[in-house]
Amino acid sequence: MTAVVVIGAGQAGASLVARLRDAGYDGGITLVGDEPVPPYQRPPLSKKYLLGEMTAERLYLRPERYYTEAGIDLRLGTPVTGIDRAARTVTIGDEDLPYAHLVLATGSVPRRLPAAIGGDLDGVHEVRTLSDVDAMRPGFIPGARVLIVGGGYIGLEAAAVAAARGMTVTLVEMTERILGRVAAPETADYFRDLHTRHGVDLREGVGLERLSGDGRVHTARLGDGSEIGVDMVIVGIGIVPDTRLAEAAGLEIDNGVAVDAQGRTSDPAIWAVGDCASFPHDGARLRLESVPNAIDMAECVAGNIMGAGTPYVPKPWFWSDQYDVKLQIAGLNAGYDRVVTRGGGTAMSVWYYKGDRLLAVDAMNDPRAYMVGKRLIEAGKTADPGIVADPATDLKTLLTS
Repeated sequence: MTAVVVIGAGQAGASLVARLRDAGYDGGITLVGDEPVPPYQRPPLSKKYLLGEMTAERLYLRPERYYTEAGIDLRLGTPVTGIDRAARTVTIGDEDLPYAHLVLATGSVPRRLPAAIGGDLDGVHEVRTLSDVDAMRPGFIPGARVLIVGGGYIGLEAAAVAAARGMTVTLVEMTERILGRVAAPETADYFRDLHTRHGVDLREGVGLERLSGDGRVHTARLGDGSEIGVDMVIVGIGIVPDTRLAEAAGLEIDNGVAVDAQGRTSDPAIWAVGDCASFPHDGARLRLESVPNAIDMAECVAGNIMGAGTPYVPKPWFWSDQYDVKLQIAGLNAGYDRVVTRGGGTAMSVWYYKGDRLLAVDAMNDPRAYMVGKRLIEAGKTADPGIVADPATDLKTLLTS
């Protein structure tokens, strides 16, 4: 048996099957997705696609004919309902599909508001899939009132698109500030000012108490006792790894499907990649939610399925587009104890340090700072904070010092 079955037709799953074929794998490959459309890009969903600037076909990672031509059995709209590890089969409808290698690329699912506070009302949306965005697009009209719940990057991106459409936007973040989990106060200050200047009513330290409506949402009561009228609610309160199949199959779970350095789960015939997988990193376990990680990890595991035996070493980077600002992030800022800022106004960068070690860089409309920071971090080098903060410093000289 030489078949590879991949569960999850997102960025990670699509990248893995393509790399297998490109590397000369000649066994059977089946890619199973529960959505009825071919693998597609997710980042443009909440931006260009929502604004009507990109068609659904342009979202597709590859034309649907590619999978036929490459000998990849693409199963769409067919969720897997179980894994039999002893028989090495997965159940799809009434079919048991055998595998030699099984890859879990199940991604993540959005956190939802409880039905008890109105989370099941019409007009309450998450931004995760093509169908999610299709459902909310008709309501994105000038003058419509939208409440964004959550001040992370998902919520801020949704707020930016809504404001650009001329909607009346209120964003609530229950913790003391936006981006509290993922960025320094300096980066949060930059984006708070950006959204305020674009007319977003941004309320920090204010949560959502409940939503009300007669079938469809029309009122939101906030944690400070105020009430606002709404035509639509967008929920951006984070995502969680989709481990449901892995848990049912008895695989080890640790902040996602736990894998070893090569991407194997606790069952040597099963691998996991992308958002759903947590892997060893710096003496702990790490799970990354990003397109680059999905691609890089998938391509590494594809090689390991073919016997490469290569450990996955992440090179974390992320991005976010809001209005006319491109945020580029290099590295991981977890554990930072010092921040240095450079520049100001539209172009600015925030450099994160732990002791003398450079951990990460947030670069807002500053591609040079991003490029230099990323190269330093990937090379295991640092940069003197005082030199970084000096506006007279040519950042490129840090690469040769």
